[in-house]
Amino acid sequence: MNSLRIEEHPVLSFERGEKITFFFNGREIDAYPNETIAAALHASGVRKLGESPVLHRPRGLFCAIGNCSSCFMIVDNQPNMRVCVMKVKSGMHVEEQKGKGELELIVEN
Repeated sequence: MNSLRIEEHPVLSFERGEKITFFFNGREIDAYPNETIAAALHASGVRKLGESPVLHRPRGLFCAIGNCSSCFMIVDNQPNMRVCVMKVKSGMHVEEQKGKGELELIVEN
């Protein structure tokens, strides 16, 4: 699939740097430094970011400024991360979140 990123714009400039990769649901995704996770997923054709906690309806990118809960995903095993404002990092693992995210309880003896 071709990237859905804007490559040229009459007013904005894009200084992207070298491509990096991260993993979404086990699939390798191309991204650029300083790009949000949601923007990289959107450019790769991913529209469903998770499901609503109660009715399990699909959720996608909505506000893109971190005010809603439509973009909650699991990032490197941490649930409820707002990927519309979180910058992508090389090698990170992002997963679709279904319902309410729960943290693992780690008990040390």
